[in-house]
Parts: sequence; C-alpha cells; structure tokens
Amino acid sequence: MANPLRSEVVRLYKDLLYLGREYPKGADYFKDRLKMAFLKNKGVTDPEKIKELIGRGEYVIKELEALYYLRKYRAMKQRYYEEGKKE
Repeated sequence: MANPLRSEVVRLYKDLLYLGREYPKGADYFKDRLKMAFLKNKGVTDPEKIKELIGRGEYVIKELEALYYLRKYRAMKQRYYEEGKKE
C-alpha cells in the first residue's frame, strides 16, 4: 500500500493519541475509541474519502484543543475569581 496519504493518516493518529492523554474520561478510553475509529476506516482506498476523513480528524483535534483551553480557563477563573468575593 504505497498510498501518498498514509503519512498524513499516521501523523493524524499520532496527534490525536498525544491529545488524548488529557481526555476527561481517561487516556485509555480515548485510545480505545481512537483505535476503533481508525480500524473502522482501514479499508478505505478512495483518496477523496481519505481526505474527507483526515479533515474530520483535524476537526476533532480543534475540538479537543478548545475543550482543554476551556477547562484551563475555568480552573484559572475559579482559582482567581472566587464567587462571593467582592473587592
């Protein structure tokens, strides 16, 4: 399988695996779901369909990053702006 998109798929998998380390339900849960999703689409050979799936994976990356930024923002806000505390 000398598919030119293979390197993009592998990069996407590695990026998602890296981001999944901090997933709220746990890294093992995320890793299992990620593996199932990639294995489900293992037989796809159409380059256009592969590009569409890569686009979907990149969207998931953006959503995960937004989730993590929001979680950090909420923690910071809770830490520095306690409710009921008026200056």
